[in-house]
Amino acid sequence: MRLLRRIFGAPSLPRRITWLTTIVVAAGVWIAGLSAYFVTRLVLFDQLDRELISVATTASRTVAADLNTMGGLNAEALNAVNVTLVVVGADRQPITIQSAPRTLQWGTPELAVARLQEGSSARTGRADDGTPYRIVAVPMQVNGHPYALVIGRDLGPTTSALATLLITVILVGALLALAAAVVGALVARSTLRPLRELSAAVTRITRTDALDPIEVHGDDELSRLTRSFNTMLYSLGSSRARQRRLIADAGHELRTPLTSLRTNIELLVADQRSHMLPDSAREEILGDISAQLAEFTTLIQDLVQLAREDRIEPTREEIDLRDIVTHALERVRRRGPGLHFDVELNPLYLIGEPDTLERAVTNLLDNAVKFSPPGGTVRVYLDGDQLRIADEGPGIAEEDLPHVFDRFYRADAARNTPGTGLGLSIVAQTVARHGGWVRASRSAQGGAEFTLRLPGSTTPLDEPAEPAPQQLI
Repeated sequence: MRLLRRIFGAPSLPRRITWLTTIVVAAGVWIAGLSAYFVTRLVLFDQLDRELISVATTASRTVAADLNTMGGLNAEALNAVNVTLVVVGADRQPITIQSAPRTLQWGTPELAVARLQEGSSARTGRADDGTPYRIVAVPMQVNGHPYALVIGRDLGPTTSALATLLITVILVGALLALAAAVVGALVARSTLRPLRELSAAVTRITRTDALDPIEVHGDDELSRLTRSFNTMLYSLGSSRARQRRLIADAGHELRTPLTSLRTNIELLVADQRSHMLPDSAREEILGDISAQLAEFTTLIQDLVQLAREDRIEPTREEIDLRDIVTHALERVRRRGPGLHFDVELNPLYLIGEPDTLERAVTNLLDNAVKFSPPGGTVRVYLDGDQLRIADEGPGIAEEDLPHVFDRFYRADAARNTPGTGLGLSIVAQTVARHGGWVRASRSAQGGAEFTLRLPGSTTPLDEPAEPAPQQLI
């Protein structure tokens, strides 16, 4: 096998299937044919032995009546029934028919029948001219003297029939093996077509970097594999498109703060030589640089958060969402002095990531604080599995509602407000990772309202269920 591989190379899968089909069919046909051949051979020889023993038993009575004339049997009569006869005495003296064309070569089995005078023998032997014979011997007594009557029949016709059968088995096996090779090649070619298309698609993708799906036919295992491959191509294409969009959007968003930061730094560098800027202007520029660096840092952090596509899941634990909202409120209250917070929190327990959930809730609260008017009220309600955060700001226009969770999207009313445009995208991503959803709408007071749903329970997850009351009978 290794030598064949070195000479012809490793066979392809269709070729291996064709060879395997051919070998299995040929082996099956030849094993069945050879089994039939040997069974037929045994049956023919058994029938021949029975027939010869019957003839020898009948002839022994005739020969025993007149041994000198062999019971009147002659060469012509024996040729008519296609047998040759010889009488073997216990003293090893044979008696043959005169003018017989052949003489059987008797041996130890026939001598044993003559001496023991019981049973019979059957074997394949030869005549004096080398012709193969089937030879049987039966006991016979003449005037108290033990003999064995030995009769043989030429095996030429039987051997010819068996040879014809053997050749037929070999030829039929070869023809069926050839037919199996053709059928196996056709079946392998048609069955493995999805696999060839899949291999060609992988080669094409490697060469051209084009993520074109493969056309699928049927519903077998290879077709399902092709569908899975198409799904992988779609996911890869979507991931690549998101990465390109993120890079393009990030480049656009980073251009403005970097340009402003560069301009301010160049002013300070120029002032080191000319000393033309007053102290108040220098302090104002430094304040702008500090604010721009803070905005730039926040933008980078948000980009890193959104760009993470690794499958390493943060540690999840049981969370009381009231604690998450309370911690987020403590941070946000300092950013909205003068605002009133109307808070009503009911228990909601879930399994999740405390840090990412707190950041998502903080983003929603920051958004409400940013757009609330001075002295306004921010309403925070946690009821059941839904958290609602509403403000009294200008609200969100109807045409902007479908896009508020897109990356870097800003409505016309929010273009001059601080922020990276990524906060709500992070909220949507975090909520989706926890199996929930978030949507935006207008509040009853005219401002924006965000409803966040997270699957959970109003009772602690590890709290045992109350036993059912027992009924007294």
